[in-house]
Amino acid sequence: MASSLLALLDDIASILDDVSVLSKVAAKKTAGVLGDDLALNAQQVTGVKADRELPVVWAVAKGSLLNKAILVPAALAISAFAPWAVTPLLMLGGAFLCYEGFEKLAHKFLHRQEDDAHAAQHKQAVADPGVDLVALEKDKIKGAVRTDFILSAEIIAITLGTVQQSPFLTQLVVLAGIAVVMTVGVYGLVAGIVRLDDAGLHLSRLGGARAALGRAILAAAPWLMKGLSVVGTAAMFLVGGGILTHGVAVLHHGIEEMAHATAIWPGGPFWEAITPALANAGVGIVAGAVVLAAVTLVKKLRG
Repeated sequence: MASSLLALLDDIASILDDVSVLSKVAAKKTAGVLGDDLALNAQQVTGVKADRELPVVWAVAKGSLLNKAILVPAALAISAFAPWAVTPLLMLGGAFLCYEGFEKLAHKFLHRQEDDAHAAQHKQAVADPGVDLVALEKDKIKGAVRTDFILSAEIIAITLGTVQQSPFLTQLVVLAGIAVVMTVGVYGLVAGIVRLDDAGLHLSRLGGARAALGRAILAAAPWLMKGLSVVGTAAMFLVGGGILTHGVAVLHHGIEEMAHATAIWPGGPFWEAITPALANAGVGIVAGAVVLAAVTLVKKLRG
């Protein structure tokens, strides 16, 4: 009896150890999507009235949990019944990340005036008492939940690729753990970001050193949003390109050989470490451009 109990405890400890290690690996791999997730969701919920920002974030967070409640069982089913589909799904997710990043860059440079006009219209709508703000708020929540579904699918797919060879229980615990931690982490930070300007304004009215800190926060808040957007876009290319290169053996081995070749350069360890990231980003940019061109062509052909 005692030996059976000790064996059971040993099995549980082994499973928990596997879960811990795989969760760390999965979190590291999905961290690249996190910057984009933060930036997109913070942008989605800005523009509503200050007293409605946190309720909107909470509504989107609940939608995000529902998304993951759909995606986690779907991922487990794919792993159990169609494990061959994991790599193609990862490749599709990587290609979509690259496409989304390149589309953001192209839109920023080609449609800047349209974006400014849209922002002005939105500001005017919020200020107009005749506009149905409840409907506007619901539209924002729906749009943010749709965006979250895509990003959550990418996170779950990357995590599934990490735990694909593990037992079912380990897969379940890691996928569910990553889903909950990412949701709480992302929307907790989003709530903090959207209220950052209010915190700065409150501190600026207190006087003394706190007022200086408040003014600094108010000045830094817009730059934080821009920085998150830049980091998020770069992460799309790095993560998406990395997924694609790992799925194509020729590219993966070629990048490894290129990284080893840089070891003889001055500052070799630095170049050896950074070369794979630069190569992945380059592959991501090219893949994003190709997918965007294909999508644009299909749209034109369909009229």
